[in-house]
Amino acid sequence: MTGRTPARFTADDYRARMERAVHAAGDAGLAGLLVAPGPDLVWLTGYAPPAATERLTLLVLTPDRDPVLVVPTLEAPDAAAAAGAPALTLRDWTDGKDPYAATAALLDTGGRFGVSDNAWAMHLLGMQKALPDSSYASLTEALPMLRAVKDAAELELMAAAGAAADATYEEIRGLPFAGRAESEVGADLADLLRRFGHSQVDFTIVASGPNGANPHHEVGDRVIEHGDMIVLDFGGLKDGYGSDTSRTVHVGEPTDEERRVHDLVREAQEAGFRAVRPGVACQEIDRAARAVIADAGYGEYFIHRTGHGIGVTTHEPPYMIEGEEQPLVPGMCFSVEPGVYLPGRFGVRIEDIVTVTEDGGRRLNDTTREMVIVH
Repeated sequence: MTGRTPARFTADDYRARMERAVHAAGDAGLAGLLVAPGPDLVWLTGYAPPAATERLTLLVLTPDRDPVLVVPTLEAPDAAAAAGAPALTLRDWTDGKDPYAATAALLDTGGRFGVSDNAWAMHLLGMQKALPDSSYASLTEALPMLRAVKDAAELELMAAAGAAADATYEEIRGLPFAGRAESEVGADLADLLRRFGHSQVDFTIVASGPNGANPHHEVGDRVIEHGDMIVLDFGGLKDGYGSDTSRTVHVGEPTDEERRVHDLVREAQEAGFRAVRPGVACQEIDRAARAVIADAGYGEYFIHRTGHGIGVTTHEPPYMIEGEEQPLVPGMCFSVEPGVYLPGRFGVRIEDIVTVTEDGGRRLNDTTREMVIVH
């Protein structure tokens, strides 16, 4: 992720997020959090370093002091310009100094700290050397729900990203498919996402014919033919928040079996959506969608989880999978995307982003889930 989140988030918003993170860390038995550049840092402060760097940048959140952002001196002006900067203290360090010793002075020498998953190993090892009695846990493991519940402003951005993905689908379905390489259609998808406001395109899956049986095929050189089923799955970031939608189209009229499988996946997706309501365990969404496909005899061909969380990244907790007992909470956003994949033949996936409301769920993607014929 690059750049800053939209200006609609104020220093008070970021202050509240950091306070919430500190409280969550305490509830998880942690002495604090160490947040490296990446989506967690952007969400907590609005700051993203201009580029990947070997110099230590680390947000230190502990209950006994105000938030501190340790930054290289040459990057301090950019950090000071971030929307969340008024809610924290900047502590810069110059080349030739030991940033780990400076950071260690802010921490309990024997504490256990949550560390953002994308922290560089060299930085974590540097902290361990400076604090040999400390221990660490990944944020995904220790605080998987940290970013999961979105506030009203975040939900507005999620809805806008979903609408942009929907506009992309409405445009792409009117373009030629037959006789073109998957990669060409994928390039069209990327161009359309950007045209409708995405600053970052994370994936453009165009899986035609037998390639559709590979859920993560993305794009290749295969030329799309009349009679192909095509899985389209695309998304990225718009104003710092993610989109992700899947539809399966067909070049020309489908066979009875192709239409039957498509209808089955559509029914499974609807069952997963209807299972969404506060208090329901994440695994129940997976169970609801999976039962429809299994009861029709295609259970062995549904080979992935039903969904994943989405926010400032396109894949994050919570996950809609058997064994995940985390209850749904209003404001959570995640995909509902069952699929059937018949090796060597074709695949079907239908996906919407859904947010939990006070009494159920709301789709953030509104394009038709019926079979669409393309040319």
